Amino acid sequence: MPSLLRLRAAVLTVFAVLLSTVLAGCSDDDAQDEDLTRQELSWKACPAPDEAQGGGASPSPLPDDGEWQCATMKAPLDWGDPKGDTIGLELIRVRTTGAENERIGSLIFNFGGPGGSGVTSLPAFAEGYETLRTRYDLVSFDPRGVGRSDPVICENDQRLDAYFQQDGTPDDAAERTQLVDSTTEFNDACEQNSGKILPHVRTTDAARDLDLMRQVLGDDKLHYFGISYGTELGGVYAHLFPERVGRAVFDAVVDPTLNAAQSSLGQAKGFQLALDNFAEDCVSKTEECPIGDSAQDVKDRIARLLDDLDRKPIQGIFPRQLTQTAATSGILQALYSKDLWEFLTDGLEEAYDGNGSTLMLLSDLMNGRSENGEYDNSTAALTAISCSDAKPRYDAAYVERRLPEFRAASPLFGDSLAWGMIGCTDWAVAGAADHPDVSAPGAAPILVVGNTGDPATPYEGARAMVNALGKGVGVELTYRGQGHGAYNSKNKCVQGAVNGYLLDGKVPPAGTVCT
Repeated sequence: MPSLLRLRAAVLTVFAVLLSTVLAGCSDDDAQDEDLTRQELSWKACPAPDEAQGGGASPSPLPDDGEWQCATMKAPLDWGDPKGDTIGLELIRVRTTGAENERIGSLIFNFGGPGGSGVTSLPAFAEGYETLRTRYDLVSFDPRGVGRSDPVICENDQRLDAYFQQDGTPDDAAERTQLVDSTTEFNDACEQNSGKILPHVRTTDAARDLDLMRQVLGDDKLHYFGISYGTELGGVYAHLFPERVGRAVFDAVVDPTLNAAQSSLGQAKGFQLALDNFAEDCVSKTEECPIGDSAQDVKDRIARLLDDLDRKPIQGIFPRQLTQTAATSGILQALYSKDLWEFLTDGLEEAYDGNGSTLMLLSDLMNGRSENGEYDNSTAALTAISCSDAKPRYDAAYVERRLPEFRAASPLFGDSLAWGMIGCTDWAVAGAADHPDVSAPGAAPILVVGNTGDPATPYEGARAMVNALGKGVGVELTYRGQGHGAYNSKNKCVQGAVNGYLLDGKVPPAGTVCT
């Protein structure tokens, strides 16, 4: 149907596209005494993305015939044993359009997740960063455990279909047991299929990879653009290597002071705010809102739909049915960007008539499922990295105690986000800390951009990141807008401030507000 085709095209302009099951590592003898900082990358035309990266075609040249090049960088499997086994990290770049004497260096992007493939994301969004390309080579990568960089693999496609369709908000003891057992089975499959890489996918490992990348690319300082989880990775890098921070921008900022439960509760509030804004936007337009007579009516009808789906799913994308869990995922996906609100409206209107195909497509996009039924490894990688980073482990009893608080934060999404906290309960690797340390005394200024309407990384995280980085490091910029992130909104004020810093070193006044 036409709306589905338009939705696929729209998502390519909004989001990062979120197989080997054996490590392609070198032996100890191969890596012994090799100075990995001196390795030379063999840049070649990029192959088509593999299943773990999401599939599809090789990246097309940019409008100015800018060619994409890919290479594999060796990094230690275990940074505690840098002379031991190595793994391969997949990189992608496009060269600067500027003259060599104007080139600053490489600008490395991380688009978030954790678990998103930078090798597929950068080409999808590159036209939005063309101004930055006038002085930088644009570079991104698949972090360890992601995409082509020794991906974490858990369950097969058939089992993932069932995993993402299961009831994620249990109403009784039997449903609770089923959810807990399914989560345990997923985690056990990760350990069975990817046990060698699991202890080595922490954000601190990825930060050390970034510093190696900086050196291999020939830069004295790391010039960096981190989005969403990429801000956490950038903050950890700044903490470990403050003297090596170059020009850096954090957009859609993760709050580094929160533990996993606090972060989940913050997301419940953030997505509820985005839903409120979506509903208000629909009824404020001159035409009649097709999914409700008032903002409250819009939200009430969505709640009734989800309750009905809990009892009886409707037809989704054949042969699958749209369950309550899949519909919730689809709604959450659409709330990431105002550009997708029209598709959410279409999807809800269709679902009220018994057709769940658009909401299911949105859910598939959230879960990394392609049209041919194959899944990328974004969910496996997200789980592995998050559980390796976060020390707390929450069981079902803990979730049930916290449910009233989550429901108060979001009547629609509270249950789902609360039950998501059990994902690390039986994880094979112990979590590193309650929250990341991003203190970076002595680092160069880092521009920290917060969006007041961001559902996934609520606005308060930007101020927390500024404070945690330390005096004289974080510089806060506020965007009063909607959606996940600010630079991709194309707001001229935001882009002018970011471009001015990255290209010319002009730090905007702290507390600048863009509308």
